[in-house]
Amino acid sequence: MRTSSTTALPGTVVHPVPYFSQWASPELAEAIVTRRLPATEDPLWRAYGARSPQEYDWWSWRLCGMACLRMTLAHWNLPVPTAMELAAACVEAGAYVRRADGGLDGLIYAPFARHAEASWPLTAESRPGLPVEEIRQLLAQGRLLMLSVHPSVRELPPTDPPRRGGHLVLAVGYDAEALLVHNPSGFHGRSQEFARIPWSELHRFYAGRGVVLGGRTT
Repeated sequence: MRTSSTTALPGTVVHPVPYFSQWASPELAEAIVTRRLPATEDPLWRAYGARSPQEYDWWSWRLCGMACLRMTLAHWNLPVPTAMELAAACVEAGAYVRRADGGLDGLIYAPFARHAEASWPLTAESRPGLPVEEIRQLLAQGRLLMLSVHPSVRELPPTDPPRRGGHLVLAVGYDAEALLVHNPSGFHGRSQEFARIPWSELHRFYAGRGVVLGGRTT
């Protein structure tokens, strides 16, 4: 449902969403992202559902969307499968596509949204166009938003990133100054849970697209 921009909104909305990193050990995210520690050395790799450290390494860099999905499931008190179980189901649903060159395409929003609605008591809407102006309205309605941003948003660099998008974060709230997100590749203690992206800075990172998620009671 699209809400009129004239609707009065609360000044602050914060949804109490549990946090999941896209790595099994959230406190190691910075060391892995900065290549000081190979992901294969994450001691909790088995908890990811991977069959080997090498499989974990390959997938963990690509599953920001599955971390967002796990947070969403936990928020609505639904069972939370491992990241690898969710990824396998998304491959089957066409939301991830393994390329002949060994790469991976996705997360592809439309098949992901169909898969999410078919698999859980959730509403999911693919939004290839999602204006910043709608984000507060949707959060105020109780929705969570998977938003495409550049991964450097975790550190808010002073210069513009080379492109917008390429990484998914979960928008979980806002106040007058900032959007609040759970960032799957954020750094422990700085930019993981309820990380603040100032509204004045969001346009530098946000690609203007995402997936809108909601709980479904019937």
